[in-house]
Amino acid sequence: MELVEAMRTTGTCRYFSDELVTDDVLRQAFDHARFGPQGGNRQPVRWIVVRDDATKARLAELYMPYWNAYYAAIKEGQKAVGAVDRTVESANYFANHLAEVPVLIVVCAEMAGLHPTDHELGRLSVVGGASIYPVVQNLTLALRDQGVASAVTTLLCAEEPAVKELLHIPDDVITAAHVAVGYPAKGFPKKLTRAEVADTAFLDRFDNPMFA
Repeated sequence: MELVEAMRTTGTCRYFSDELVTDDVLRQAFDHARFGPQGGNRQPVRWIVVRDDATKARLAELYMPYWNAYYAAIKEGQKAVGAVDRTVESANYFANHLAEVPVLIVVCAEMAGLHPTDHELGRLSVVGGASIYPVVQNLTLALRDQGVASAVTTLLCAEEPAVKELLHIPDDVITAAHVAVGYPAKGFPKKLTRAEVADTAFLDRFDNPMFA
């Protein structure tokens, strides 16, 4: 499909059908995703495709305590997420039906292939993700091109030791995200809600809007 259309309609899917996502579909998506920009072309990303029902159930079991705490904080007004109630409830549905999603992809990365330059700044280090998440975005777009939906979540990364044990992930490999994959039960979004460019782009300094 046309690239811009894919970019503007690849939202987070929370309602999946039970239609099979074939290995050929996944292979094609992985094939395209690998061309995402990566520091030094180190290519640290690895994918674990989880189809086994028992394994998906265990991943969902690990996921739920973190989601339940987050959901409770939203409902109690302790966490502001900038989302309408309908979106929050759809996310709650997704969490409670995670084990039913046709495919769960665990995104891993070899630590030797990451080069974070911000780990000594005394704040959250994010630079290492620059060699991971562009590839993940490519994956979601490559799936969208084939009519397959996705949802990227990182809550399970809090349970990395348990996930690594469950999936036999080596010590020198980390988990970076989990992608739910399947055909959408309710179609793709016609329009996604995002902040306006005028609110997010600045010229020369942070206090000078570029498109006022």
